[in-house]
Amino acid sequence: MISEAERLDKLEKIVDDLIERSSDEPIIVEGSRDVKALRDLGVEGMIRAVNTGNTIVNFCESLSSEHDRFIILTDWDRKGGQIAHQLARGFESCDVKHDMSVRANIARLSKKEIKDVEGLPGFIRRLQKSVLSRSPSGLNNRGRLEKD
Repeated sequence: MISEAERLDKLEKIVDDLIERSSDEPIIVEGSRDVKALRDLGVEGMIRAVNTGNTIVNFCESLSSEHDRFIILTDWDRKGGQIAHQLARGFESCDVKHDMSVRANIARLSKKEIKDVEGLPGFIRRLQKSVLSRSPSGLNNRGRLEKD
């Protein structure tokens, strides 16, 4: 079984990866609250919400004319899964690559404690507090665990 410290470390690495990749690859989320949650985590790059009133096919076609690779990060509930698969099909029909592994990894690490992108900042903060209360080494100035 994975410890809270290991879960936190893996989640922080995922966020760091999103921060880096979002400068070249748009992150596709469901709505504006998901955009805000990623911004709260420090993701300053391209984040696009699919809930714009446009069809998913038109959304994919429009973005595919600007980029050739996307990160699909919809919620990991039933509806989010449906949207993720619709986006994947839309991007495939436009012959562009997409990555849903980040979504799957966060879902696995959150162990159903959260089900959406919107809950990610609070979940990470709770893990940080829990790990900090058990760890004498503490957190660094970015609110992240100090590495030994």
